[in-house]
Amino acid sequence: MRSLNLIDSWVQTCSIFNGSSSSSFVGLICKTPMKCSKPNFKIHRRARLSSSSSSSSSSCFSVSAVVTKEEQETLGEISSGSDCFNFKAYMGEKADRVNRALDESISVKTPPTIHEAMRYSLLAGGKRVRPILCIAACELVGGDESTAMPAACAVEMIHTMSLIHDDLPCMDNDDFRRGKPTNHKVYGEDVAVLAGDSLLAFAFQHIASATVGASPARVLAAVGELAKSIGTEGLVAGQVVDIASTGAKDVGLEQLEFIHIHKTAVLLEAAVVLGAIVGGGSDTQVEKLRKFARCIGLLFQVVDDILDVTKSSEELGKTAGKDIVADKMTYPKLMGLEKSREFAEELLAEAKQQLEGFESYKAVAPLVALAEYIAYRQN
Repeated sequence: MRSLNLIDSWVQTCSIFNGSSSSSFVGLICKTPMKCSKPNFKIHRRARLSSSSSSSSSSCFSVSAVVTKEEQETLGEISSGSDCFNFKAYMGEKADRVNRALDESISVKTPPTIHEAMRYSLLAGGKRVRPILCIAACELVGGDESTAMPAACAVEMIHTMSLIHDDLPCMDNDDFRRGKPTNHKVYGEDVAVLAGDSLLAFAFQHIASATVGASPARVLAAVGELAKSIGTEGLVAGQVVDIASTGAKDVGLEQLEFIHIHKTAVLLEAAVVLGAIVGGGSDTQVEKLRKFARCIGLLFQVVDDILDVTKSSEELGKTAGKDIVADKMTYPKLMGLEKSREFAEELLAEAKQQLEGFESYKAVAPLVALAEYIAYRQN
């Protein structure tokens, strides 16, 4: 078996959540932060992934109806069989249930404006990748969707908060998100800030009060994991360094990776790890899924950077080319488009390797397909 040369060395020395396979779940929320050495991501040349190499040799995926024609050609639709995984049906069903749960979680009440603003962005659509990852990880380790749903919704609430704040004039100053005017364009900057704050607070209330089927210790560990992912060891850290790096000419790969591991990858990692924790996963299973999620989290940002310079605003549903205008460092800017694509392929391959060893193909298929979808998406 190929060694984990891309991600393993960093995970061993620099888990931003301080969760090792030898610690208990309560240890995941210990007070003493871990001293981190620098990330050790390397770019290794590998032949481009073909449709045959992007799926397991013993299984097949039917993903074509969810993606564009271009994506179909990349991913391929493998021959049908009794154990085929229908990605379109899976994503559609899970997204529908997530959307219903989000809709039911926040109702319009007094004062109405703030709740309307929260719902405006939370229910604005989107792929729901993070909550579906949470549910898939929970089911992989033997848990139920109903157990994971509050955590899945909490992650999506925090993701939505980050988008509302990221779009503000003092941050990225964006007018459109998912093809609609951004929150502050509809409700004003003051209400937009408060809507984001409210979603952040309610996310923790929701996971703590609505989770059924997981022990209190696992719910507590999940809350701690989520909190760390968005604080100064997670999302906030990435955002601060991103702001400080805007316009700088000396941003290297190490700093760029720090930004995106913390600003983007960390919340995808939290989604997967939360699902594994509340689903009853062992420490070993949680850590394997953590490594998987860290790979696809960085992969998500690499692909995002590529799409920002190769797609139009209409195709993306948000302003294209804004990183160039803002003079931000991106993977294509630093490495070139071709090297960025090679890096994405490497991350995808490393992510898939982490899923080896899980017994059930039926349970692991959604995460494999989601990783491929993140890699080959067109918006």
